[in-house]
Amino acid sequence: MIVTLTANPSIDRTVTLSEPLRSGAVLRARTVTTQPGGKGINVSRVAAAAGVPTVAVLPGRADDPLLRALRETGLDHRAVPCEGSARTNLTLAESDGTTTKINEPGAALTEENLRRLSDLLVELSAGAAWVVLSGSLPPLVPTDWYVDLLRRLPGARVAVDTSDAPLRALAAGFDSAVPQLLKPNAEELAQLTGADPDDLHDPLTAARAARTLVDRGVGAVLATLGAAGAVLITPDGAWHATAPEVTPRSTVGAGDSALAGYLLADLTGAPPADRLRHAVAYGSAAVALPGTGLPGPHHITPDAVTITALDPLPHR
Repeated sequence: MIVTLTANPSIDRTVTLSEPLRSGAVLRARTVTTQPGGKGINVSRVAAAAGVPTVAVLPGRADDPLLRALRETGLDHRAVPCEGSARTNLTLAESDGTTTKINEPGAALTEENLRRLSDLLVELSAGAAWVVLSGSLPPLVPTDWYVDLLRRLPGARVAVDTSDAPLRALAAGFDSAVPQLLKPNAEELAQLTGADPDDLHDPLTAARAARTLVDRGVGAVLATLGAAGAVLITPDGAWHATAPEVTPRSTVGAGDSALAGYLLADLTGAPPADRLRHAVAYGSAAVALPGTGLPGPHHITPDAVTITALDPLPHR
């Protein structure tokens, strides 16, 4: 089972434009879609589509439209009651695949909300192959909360996908708690390592930067690099995956799909290179889908992903 935590869930509203986005203009929408969202929820949706048991953990009121949408989709979830409503995130998608996102801050969580979320996650982790801590943190939540959760989950395999202050706090806590998997994009890898984000779209440079995180105890780093594919670094080696050519329609959920693809392959016992192959296959499939569509097994083409070993890499 894959258990996911989404502390800052959302209703994801995607507007597909019939023309390029222009500031100050009056534009027409070609389509509008609305889905329950948040990075951990997206991972659970992809896992469920693949037939893998998953539980999405999140805060939410019983009458919140987000929880109603989750019930309608049939996604297994556990919600900790809280005040306030789930945020709405708006994505403007252009015909060439360019996406502009406007994310609301989300509802604040109390110390009691955080305690109940933590306790529920610890309880569910006992039966989980992976626990995923994913996404931003809502207002008033300490930026090092993911570090606290890692300390409470010493027996679980934990994957973390976050950014900005929570990501920097995570790195600052590596001396006491490290995840088994970290999934940054190029910009987030720069936040972790101090490297120039423009340089990290080069796979070898990205792999060398990610190697410093593995040297600090992280089990593996899956760094997604957009059109440049992705790299995977473990204590035993490093690999680069080149994505198949697709017609981009929306980047929404691509990173979440890549993380889910990696975990799904891991559950089958796949070796590192094949885990990377499936991560990129899922991420590429998400880019080819419109709006907030997320891929299932019938969307992916792992054989179209090219894997290259990057070895040896310098240790720092």
